[in-house]
Amino acid sequence: MQRRRVVITGLGVVTPLGCEIETFWQRLIAGQSGIRRTTRIDVSRYASQIAGELVDFNVDLFVGKKEQRRMDPFSHYGIAASKLAMTDSGLDMNVENPERIGCSVSSGVGGLQILEEQHTVLMTKGPSRFSPFMIPQMLSNMAAGLIAIELNLKGPNFCIVTACASATHSLGEALRRIQWGEADVMFAGGTEAPLCDLGIGGFCALRALSTRNDAPEKASRPFDKDRDGFVIGEGAGVIVVEELERAQKRGAKIYCELAGYGSTCDAYHMTAPDQTGSGAARGMRIAMEDAGLTPADIDYVNAHGTSTAMNDKCETAAIKLSLGAERAKQIMVSSIKGMTGHLLGAAGGVESAAVALALQRGVVPPTINYTTPDPDCDLDYVPNVAREAKLRAVLKNSLGFGGHNATLCFKAFA
Repeated sequence: MQRRRVVITGLGVVTPLGCEIETFWQRLIAGQSGIRRTTRIDVSRYASQIAGELVDFNVDLFVGKKEQRRMDPFSHYGIAASKLAMTDSGLDMNVENPERIGCSVSSGVGGLQILEEQHTVLMTKGPSRFSPFMIPQMLSNMAAGLIAIELNLKGPNFCIVTACASATHSLGEALRRIQWGEADVMFAGGTEAPLCDLGIGGFCALRALSTRNDAPEKASRPFDKDRDGFVIGEGAGVIVVEELERAQKRGAKIYCELAGYGSTCDAYHMTAPDQTGSGAARGMRIAMEDAGLTPADIDYVNAHGTSTAMNDKCETAAIKLSLGAERAKQIMVSSIKGMTGHLLGAAGGVESAAVALALQRGVVPPTINYTTPDPDCDLDYVPNVAREAKLRAVLKNSLGFGGHNATLCFKAFA
């Protein structure tokens, strides 16, 4: 069987920059930061007191009151992004065959808020007061299951937990399901709701978060010499990926083609990336080869770009290894995490939506807060101002704790 071509026909985002695609995009290319002092919990006792909190999100628009109480917020966000993506795609489930439409929406930490809440119940009221919904609420796969229930999606359904690479792996595996005929359409991406004491406190203990609390909007500064850690964020990004001929037959709007996927492991350290960048570089090369492209075809890399000392240095090395040092310096590289914060397992979904829009509209989002060059990070990071550019092909990287590397290759569709 010949591999089928796959395109992107719908986008749904729930982000600190907004929950409507046009708002999200305009704020993104304007270089606006969605990072502020968090109001979700009392952060006065933590070293990092800032986050990418959602704005303009009303769960009542997406989930009924009764159902809300039976879900962790990460499922709320995933359902909302999926419904927005379906509306954007123009799919009508009243006429579609649900058995040919699947869902691959993942999460890095799953129902962290319900876990924290129910542990408090255990400590203060005893085990007899546990919610009977605790286990299904906290399972990482539950967002994908609930999305399928809400939208009547009966095709392949799964969740991949690879920390901050979760959503990107989910998109890659959704691509495979369609390429080889197991599904015709997939809802794919990630969702995360880590803004609670366990989430913020845990990452503070790891000393991974920025402590630039006096200037939240300047705290996330990917590739900048003065970066001091990432800023945690919440939200979801879900993308409708669809077989090309099917999309054309129904007259769907096509953003771009999803053409390649690479997945590797550093096998190096629990939290630190391989300092040579070799694992991530292999993933990028595999994605290009899978798409039938070479480094000469790549115009832009949407980087993982977390604003941590090690990630940004190692990812820069990986880009040079995969594309060649000279070609790497000729292409654009940017990270949107300066504006959204790091959405952990949802990051790849939101960032892939940004890539689809960049390809469709010919504008590359900037890396904001880039003021002091780092000798270890010496590529063109599209500093501070968005750039118009006719893009042919784009690589999108996500790198997760555990050494998980995922890269997608997108192509312009004409």
